[in-house]
Order: sequence, then C-alpha cells, then structure tokens
Amino acid sequence: MADSVLEVRDLHTHFYTKEGVLKAVNGVNFTLKHEEVLAIVGESGSGKTMTALSILRLVPYPGHIVSGEMYLNGSDIMKMDADRLRGIRGQDISMIFQDPITGLNPVIAIGTQVEELLQAHINMSKKEARLRGLDVLRSVGLPDPERIASQYPFQLSGGMCQRVMIGIAMALNPQVLIADEPTSALDVTVQAQILRQIKDMTRQQRTSVILITHDMGVVAQMADQVAVMYAGYIVEYGNVKDIFARPTHPYTWALMQALPRINEERGALHNIPGAPPNPLDLPDECPFIPRCLKARSVCRTSLMPALEHIEENHYVACYSPMVH
Repeated sequence: MADSVLEVRDLHTHFYTKEGVLKAVNGVNFTLKHEEVLAIVGESGSGKTMTALSILRLVPYPGHIVSGEMYLNGSDIMKMDADRLRGIRGQDISMIFQDPITGLNPVIAIGTQVEELLQAHINMSKKEARLRGLDVLRSVGLPDPERIASQYPFQLSGGMCQRVMIGIAMALNPQVLIADEPTSALDVTVQAQILRQIKDMTRQQRTSVILITHDMGVVAQMADQVAVMYAGYIVEYGNVKDIFARPTHPYTWALMQALPRINEERGALHNIPGAPPNPLDLPDECPFIPRCLKARSVCRTSLMPALEHIEENHYVACYSPMVH
C-alpha cells in the first residue's frame, strides 16, 4: 500500500526447544500507515513482543522466523544483510523495551549510551555527539541533563530511565517506533506523563507507532487501530472505536467484560475462565475454544479461521462471532 510505512505478511516465528516446537507467532498480518498508532493487545504470552522482535529480526535463540514477509517502505526486511539491519535499527525503526532499567546498559553512563547511538548512525565528533545527547535528554523533560548524562541507570528512577529510553528511541526521528509495555513498571502518575511524552514526540516527528500493551485504557487513549492477539494469532483487527463499541471475537468481548467499571459494585470484576493454551501443543482448530462461551461444532471440527472482513476496516477470525 502506498500510504503504509510497514507491512507484515503471514509472519511465523517458532522456538525449537528440547520439549518441542514452540509456536510464538502464527501467521500475523497487519499494515502500519504513516503517522498511525497500532496497538497490539492480548494476555501475557500471546506473541506481542515476539512479533515486535521479529520485525527487528532480533528474535532470541533458539527462536527463528520460519516464514513471512516484512516490508519497510517497500524494502524487504527479510532480505537485508547484517549491515543494512544495523542501519535501520535505531534510525528507521526504534524500540522502547518493557523494563526501563534493564533496557539500559548498567555499566555505561547515560550520556555515553545516547552518544553511542548518535555516532553509530551520524558522522559527528565526540563533542557534537555530547551536545546533541544533552538536547535529547532535555527534549524528554529530564531536569539538569548534564547531571543525568553523568549518572548510571541504577541512580535514576524507573520513570527517568523510561524517559531516557524514549529519548534514545526518538533521537534519530525514526519512521516506526515500537513501544513494548512502556508504562507497565511505572506508577499511575508517571504512566500518564510517559504516554503524553510518547504522543507528543511522535506527533512532532510524524512517527508511526506500534504500541504493545495489555492495558485497554492505554489503548483507548493512544491507538488508532487495534490488533487483538491470542496464542500467536491475530483474532480481531480494526479501528479502535469499532473494537471498543463492537468487540466481535469472543476473546475480545471477554477482554472488554474484564475491564473494571465505575458503576459496578466493588469487587465485581469479571475474569476469563481457564488459561491460554500451551504454545508447544497448539491445536489445529481455534485455540480459544476451551475458554469460549460461543464455541459450536463447526469451531471444533474446522481449522483455525482466517481473518474475515465484517465491516469497513474491521476483521475477525471466528466461526461464531458475537452479534451486536
């Protein structure tokens, strides 16, 4: 698509272990448009982070991208050599990792880590990199950037480390920013500040965002499009307003029912019964069947359904969708 910055087609990522083949990502498809925020949501272990790491071709051992196509502005990421990949990581596609403290090198000063990124991609002197690095720290609202630059990650709070990571990720005006649970380890007040920081910087730099989260409140606040993942599959995909107003896959509907509501009695939280399937032993049919309230015989006797178009920009992989 001409207006897309990133396209992922039929992506499969497996881990080859002694216990068997762990199928982490199973045929994921999506398109990220320019200046769009795509939220990928789902329970822990649904394949969200592995999808992101696959895009960057950073899948850890013993993982392997089995098949699929990924295009950045029409360039095939799967065919890029190591040098080209190093060139796009940080410059064209950046990632904010989940844990803000362990995402930074604990034995290298903050300023040096920012300067290393700049010098790796831009031909500049050490002095120029230091000045630019201070500007990066200043741009994410860190007080006294000269002092912060001389400190180490363990000397900063989680929120400050997260701001440093955002600064590093946005320093080179990337086309795509992948934010993996950027607020999961932070308190509510800092969460709001970090989300505002990401939103402001991406808007200023016209960056497209893949936001990985399990917090539907964050999705409602930040996203344009939503992809709901379960057991490595995208089971529903669409506009954020449609997903919230008309959740059509039973899993998406169950996620929405589990959200706390201000008008409900205290303690009246709903949960999804059962547990996600073992990724080492995924069934050929829909993996949500054991937890699904609407499973029918066709669900139990057919292969995993493909994403089907149900309305404009709304797709669902289900033989027995919710009716609204």
